[in-house]
Amino acid sequence: MTYKIGILDQSPIFPNRTAQDALKSTVELAQKAESWGYHRFWVAEHHQSEDVAGASPEILMSHLLAQTNKIKIGAGGVMLQHYSPYKVAENFHVMEALAPERVELGIGKAPGGLNASTAALRYGGTGNDTSFEERFTLLQQFLSGNIPEDHALSEAVVHPKIARTLPTFLLGASVNSARFAARLGANFVFASFLNGDETLLEETMKAYRALHPHGKFIIAVAAFVGTDQQAAEEEADKYNIYKVTFESGRALSVVSLDQVEALWRQTNEPFEVHEQKVQKIAGTQKHVKEEFGRLARTFDVDEFIVHTPVLDEAKRLQSFELLSVLNKQYV
Repeated sequence: MTYKIGILDQSPIFPNRTAQDALKSTVELAQKAESWGYHRFWVAEHHQSEDVAGASPEILMSHLLAQTNKIKIGAGGVMLQHYSPYKVAENFHVMEALAPERVELGIGKAPGGLNASTAALRYGGTGNDTSFEERFTLLQQFLSGNIPEDHALSEAVVHPKIARTLPTFLLGASVNSARFAARLGANFVFASFLNGDETLLEETMKAYRALHPHGKFIIAVAAFVGTDQQAAEEEADKYNIYKVTFESGRALSVVSLDQVEALWRQTNEPFEVHEQKVQKIAGTQKHVKEEFGRLARTFDVDEFIVHTPVLDEAKRLQSFELLSVLNKQYV
């Protein structure tokens, strides 16, 4: 078997660089990824962040589609709890009409930001009490054109009309999320860089395939490739995240202590903070190839999406170039 590799780019803002620089680098990376033979290139959604510039994946995607020729461009993902499923479907239909067969829609459940930006995104909106599950179900129905006749929105049809049903991917790291995606006929991306528990990964994969054996099950990994094993591991270890757990049990992850301080200002609910190592595959091409091969064989997957959270821009770009050699490798 062979496996394909895609890239997840959050448009990181590196030291002494601006958000404009970060977005320009995302465009350049997408073009390089296409020339290096990557299968897909996804961009993320984060709000009010000093660390990443990708706040609007749909707008960034439309520009990337215009600046590339064949690589699949997707959102990894749209934070659906903030938006109308109908409008999300319209946005992606427009992009698909402009670049047929190249658009992919990943959906996330997290807010993508802290309390202030979340409140701002929802301000003045309607239907804020609609659950994520209901929103995602409705999105799938809009995209497939199969709204139940007794639904209040059964007369709403998404335009422009396109030649295929857009592929959707639910982003998650739990058995329940995988089952939910499978029941709706969506593909699933397991975020192993947020939860590297391989027992959970196996349980999630089996639960998904039991309900949707023909759907795509993709593993999203954090990976960094260098020319020296020890140096690559040391570079990758410079980046970690902070797990915030609220008194109510709600949890979220942030990427810097500055975001933790902002959270203190934006909430009255007590919370605890713990530094959490990002689960990474780091090392030489040989080492990373062995790890990808092991994951592909163990979990019978043929696709990975790679997130490379390192603090050195040049080394990050070099890593993607070195990693591209592993694309479509036999295992």
